[in-house]
Amino acid sequence: MPTLRTLFAVVIALASLAAAHPASAQYRVLDRWKLEDAGGWDYLLIDSPAHRLYITRGDHVDVVDATSGKLTGTISGLHGTHGVALNPDGKLGYISDGGGNAVVVFDRATLATVATIPVGTNPDCIIWEPATQTVWTFNGRSHDISVIDPTTQKVVATIPVPGKPEFAVADGKGTIFNNIEDKNEVIRIDANARKVTAEWPAGCDSPSGLALDNEDHRLFAVCDGKKMGVIDANTGKTIANAAIGDGPDAAAWSAARKLAFASCGEGVLSVVDAGSAEYKTIQTLPTQRSARTMTYDPATDRVYTVAAEFGPRPAATPENPRPRPPMIPGTFTILVVGR
Repeated sequence: MPTLRTLFAVVIALASLAAAHPASAQYRVLDRWKLEDAGGWDYLLIDSPAHRLYITRGDHVDVVDATSGKLTGTISGLHGTHGVALNPDGKLGYISDGGGNAVVVFDRATLATVATIPVGTNPDCIIWEPATQTVWTFNGRSHDISVIDPTTQKVVATIPVPGKPEFAVADGKGTIFNNIEDKNEVIRIDANARKVTAEWPAGCDSPSGLALDNEDHRLFAVCDGKKMGVIDANTGKTIANAAIGDGPDAAAWSAARKLAFASCGEGVLSVVDAGSAEYKTIQTLPTQRSARTMTYDPATDRVYTVAAEFGPRPAATPENPRPRPPMIPGTFTILVVGR
């Protein structure tokens, strides 16, 4: 029979092993928060220091307390929102209002609109670019990028891209990467020169969400066909295709844990171990069907994703050959995922 000292040594060894391999710990759904307001959704963004979660909801943006799930405010008067970007000054935020072909600037203290800036057609992804201190929108229908000077609140450059731009990430040193969905590409952009400097195969079809491992120079593009393309951010070479769920639309990266995430519309969160050369999917967490966009908070190691329940799909008509099923009122849910 093992001695007490032996059992104690085994416990210490197992604890040390778990600490050395944090990727082995399992995520779970910690909470589900309901919001009563109607409307679809697109991107989410976490403001970790302020404990705020921004959710674009069509004609408005919900602002939610990221610790309690309470709705703390609404930015309204919009036309078809896609994303939110935040100025590091803590004062202003920027919304890509796709239906209005504009970027709406808001005061983060009051949530009041302070400016509306015309940009390209159907601005989708929007990011803050740290090296140049500018705001970038990726315009889905005009196939270009609008660069905004936040001081003058005017577009200072328009950059053509080779197809329909989807999500983008900045490395903080003046380089931006952007998925071109209809070309199955990832492009590299020099933010200072304001031009595309490389076009690379994404390694998979219809890339949408994109995440960046800045330390090891890896891009993670989530695609159709249940694949995540892993791309060398220096050379553009496809390194691997990790297995993920079906219908993804967002990707995220945990630098502390060396994990890549994909939120998938079939109702799973795929977790990929990027700390090993195999890029194995170490967890497929059931979430809820339609939970295909998300945001990740590195400060709390939490993923926020959203979903809803839907009624029967209406019959197709010549005017609307691919109608969407209606969302059932009162079913919009924020899922909080952590350990």
